[in-house]
Amino acid sequence: MFTGLIAHQGRVREVLRDGGLRLHVACPTLLAEGIEPKDSIAVNGVCLTAVEVDAEGFAADVVPETLARSNLGALAPGDLVNLESSLRLGDRVGGHFVYGHVDACTEIVSKDVEGQGWRVRLARPPIVASMLVEKAFVALDGVSLTIASADDGWFEVALIPETARRTTFGGKDAGGRVNVEADPLARYAAAAVAAMMGSTG
Repeated sequence: MFTGLIAHQGRVREVLRDGGLRLHVACPTLLAEGIEPKDSIAVNGVCLTAVEVDAEGFAADVVPETLARSNLGALAPGDLVNLESSLRLGDRVGGHFVYGHVDACTEIVSKDVEGQGWRVRLARPPIVASMLVEKAFVALDGVSLTIASADDGWFEVALIPETARRTTFGGKDAGGRVNVEADPLARYAAAAVAAMMGSTG
């Protein structure tokens, strides 16, 4: 489990493709936290398991199901990724609970300057459309954000300069692809409502 507060940006060192995919990511600051093989690490919001750790970073395997739902399959050597190590007992939770189970990948429709930051509009993936509502949490490429507004086919978030600086959002513009994970509480609420509606016919 994660918080959506990105502490590190890593750089893809190598991408090996053989049915699935193995990512090699360099990140000295993450290594300083003392990561080990079998640790969970969120890469662009996707929970992956470190299968190798060396002096530069770590490697993780990505299965076809994850490739189908995320932007990890489009990564190439040199690309930056958002990284977060998993929560440990006693850690502070400053964002919201993020599982690292990405629902879908979506596209940035527009990114406009708003005050000191930016207003970002994204296409609303049908699979989680009912959960992406105004003032709900959402994790985008692993970043905990609040939905500022939503309508048919789209939703918007507001980015402050600090978020843009600390994450890959600083370099993403219209047309960029981001991973979406709906707020777990919204997911449970939607499932409960669907079950109630089904039971009442």
